[in-house]
Parts: sequence; C-alpha cells; structure tokens
Amino acid sequence: MSGTEGATFRVRAGLDEAGYGPLLGPLTIGYSAFRCAAGRDVDWPRLDAAVTAEPRSDATHIVVADSKKVFTRNPRGERRLETAALTFLRAAGRDVDSGLDLVAAAPCGLAPDGALLARHPWYGELPASLPHRVSAEELATRSSKLDATLGDAGVEVADAGVVVVPAGALNDSFANTSNKGATLWSFNSGVIAHLFERFGDEGLDLTVDRLGGRARYGRQLSALIPFSVVRVVAESSFESRYLVEAQGRTMAIRFVQKGDRDSLPVALASCLAKYARELVMGAFNEHFGALYPAVAPTAGYVTDARRWLNEVSQERPDALPNRDDLVRSR
Repeated sequence: MSGTEGATFRVRAGLDEAGYGPLLGPLTIGYSAFRCAAGRDVDWPRLDAAVTAEPRSDATHIVVADSKKVFTRNPRGERRLETAALTFLRAAGRDVDSGLDLVAAAPCGLAPDGALLARHPWYGELPASLPHRVSAEELATRSSKLDATLGDAGVEVADAGVVVVPAGALNDSFANTSNKGATLWSFNSGVIAHLFERFGDEGLDLTVDRLGGRARYGRQLSALIPFSVVRVVAESSFESRYLVEAQGRTMAIRFVQKGDRDSLPVALASCLAKYARELVMGAFNEHFGALYPAVAPTAGYVTDARRWLNEVSQERPDALPNRDDLVRSR
C-alpha cells in the first residue's frame, strides 16, 4: 500500500458483507487473512494452480471472485460457492461440519448466542452436515490441492470466518443507532478489531469492501482502537486509506469500492458471506415452507420479500406475529 513506506506487512486480509439490502434474512460479514512469506503477497497468479477468478474453470479450480460471479441459483453455482467457502475454511483450521458450525465460525463475542438464535427458529433447519452441495470426496480432493498450492506459494490461511447477524439483531441495532450505515459499521468494526488484535503485531494490510458514499473513517478507527495513532493516507470517493498504530501493532487499512475485483482476500470474504447467507435462507425457506406450503420460497430481496409476506398474510392472516425478528425495519 503506497503511503506506508518502511512498514512491513506479513498478513493480508479482506472483509466483505452480503445481505445489506434485503428485507428478510441475515446480514453476513465474511473475512479472511493470509500470512505471507517475506516480500510476498497473495493473489490469483500466485495460487493459480488451484484457484481462479473465472467461473467457467470450476471443473478444475476453486473459484474465488465476487460472489455474484461465483454463485448462480442452480446446482453448479451452489457447488462452486460451497467449494470456495469450505476449502478455505478447512485451510484455516476451521472445523465446519454443519450449518450451525458455520454460524459459530466468528471471532469471540461476534457469533449469535443461543438466546438470539431461539428468536429465529428457522436456524434449526440449517444443514446438519456439510458439505451440503458438493461431495465429501470432491471437497477433500480440492482441499488437498489447495493446501499444496498454498505451501508452494509460501502462503498460509491464517484466519477465515463469517459473522451472521440475524434480522432481529439488525433491528435491535437499528433501534439503537437510527442509522443503517452506523449499524453496518458496528458489526464490521468488530471484525476489524479482531483482525488488528490478532495480526497487528505482524503488520496487517486489510482491505474492506466499501458500501455507500462515506469517504472518511479516521474518527471511527480512532474510537475503535484505544490509544491508537491514525494517519490519513488518502481519502476520496473511490478509496480511503489509513495507517493505524497502537501498542506495537500496525495496520494499513483501505476502504475501497469493488474491492473483490483486485483483492483475493476480499473476494474470499465475499464468498464466505454469500455462502452463509444462502445456507440461512435455505433454512428459512424450509422452515416456512412446512408452515405455508402454497407460498413459493424467497431469497429475501425487497420486491420478492414483499410478495412472500403478502402471500403468507393471505394464506393465514394471523401468521408471523413476531415480525421484529423476521422483517427488517430498515
């Protein structure tokens, strides 16, 4: 990252979210961190023996890209997304053998607890075992190839996971902040703080995919990390960059639009976030499909979510009494 001359960054990380705009379902925040040998970075060319950004190469490679490119709503797209998410989670040492394991694959204190999940009973319909769409044998083969490629490249998956924020928790936050952007920051910032605490002493280079028009993050970073010195490197409508130093830890952080196009860690974070959201929406549709079989499933986006809510209300006028944990208020 220019503007940080003299600093050494061994860990390259990315953060992205899925489900910011829908009316139903969770917000999910994916993150990934790679530890690189001295002088090396992590990108598609370095891992090209096992990883590609091209969806058409999914027969031979793990596809890591903007999740909108990786995922299509058909069996091939589902397998492609699951393969990307689970191979890298395994490479990070995450034991994700069920849907609830995935929900728990979050930094300490950021996973939804049992009481919160109890307010959203459809989480009980998450897959009891993973992989869900790709065969265990195929996933093992892809994981072995990825591990070998990472070793040859001098790259380690140091951390990866996803924070799942159910609709009820989002509504609770909206009530506290009265601002959708502030709510998004409140959840993203928890992941940023986790990554800084864990990897800042090695030098952390973090890219965050930016939503909305905000261009200044200096005050938020200063408040997030106690006793820090935050230096503004650049602020523009496209990209905002900062150098953060505190108690022997250093982080170069940039907030950039379309970060999943040029950052493999952000692209992987995008895939992890999308995979978690798709699993939760699958559980949502299974749960409510049993209650209202005449109502077609929904992905939760605004227009179709309104269709779904209208059809459920028509089928059973007294349905969905606990809307605060179902329908987002913003």
